Amino acid sequence: MIELGPVRVHVLRGATWALDGGSMFGVVPRAVWEKTDPADARNRVRLAVNVALVETAGRRVLVDTGLGTRWSEKESERFAPEGEHDLLRALDALGVRADDIDVVVNTHLHFDHAGGNTREVDGRLRPAFPRARYVVQMGEWEDAIHPHERNHASYREGDYVPLAEAKQLDPVQGEVEVAPGVRVVPTGGHTAYHQMVLIEGGGRTLCIPSDLLPTASHLPLPFIMSYDLFPLGTLEAKRRLLARAAQEEWALLFYHDPRVAVARVQKQGERVVLGERLS
Repeated sequence: MIELGPVRVHVLRGATWALDGGSMFGVVPRAVWEKTDPADARNRVRLAVNVALVETAGRRVLVDTGLGTRWSEKESERFAPEGEHDLLRALDALGVRADDIDVVVNTHLHFDHAGGNTREVDGRLRPAFPRARYVVQMGEWEDAIHPHERNHASYREGDYVPLAEAKQLDPVQGEVEVAPGVRVVPTGGHTAYHQMVLIEGGGRTLCIPSDLLPTASHLPLPFIMSYDLFPLGTLEAKRRLLARAAQEEWALLFYHDPRVAVARVQKQGERVVLGERLS
């Protein structure tokens, strides 16, 4: 658990899956990225889904919901999921029930960040957290319900359309405080309306950059996923984020890193590198 004054952040770890290494590191050659992220025989690297549960001022906020459990046999073979992907069971281990969640922030609506948004009840998909409002940027919602050929494979309507049907979707525009000390901040890059989350308390800051900085291996500026729709936007957003995080000693939560969940970064010459590991 990470404590920021009165704010507590639990990182739900353990669930991993496999994804193509070349796609995860873009133009960076395999000979470089496999030094830190070794690939299997199918060129896949192991990734995590480090979901954050934030407790602040009597409210509970989830940042993304992982992959969920709605896997077809073909998807299970392709992505090789391991560990606990049932977010409700992971929360139950902390003594937290589904109706204890007040806010779910989706940094974006790709299936590996929104897969646990919904669950099947009586043959229908319904919000997994019946009292929560689900916060997403309005532009991301519109892109998700009108996907194009380049991004449609990343979106599954069952992860988000039931939220709107249940009137639990809360589309926002721009930077918004969603709970005391918890703000969403648009970054662009990965998707046009991708957002990160800033959590502040006790004079300290924890940033969840989501797919802007998916793992600690992506700290070097050129390490940008091929999945990013706007890679130059990712580059500039990363540059700004890392400079500020190093200067102000922010902690960063790496959503997809199976080895380092939370750490600080520091300047080393012209580069920003991994510093103290917190989780």
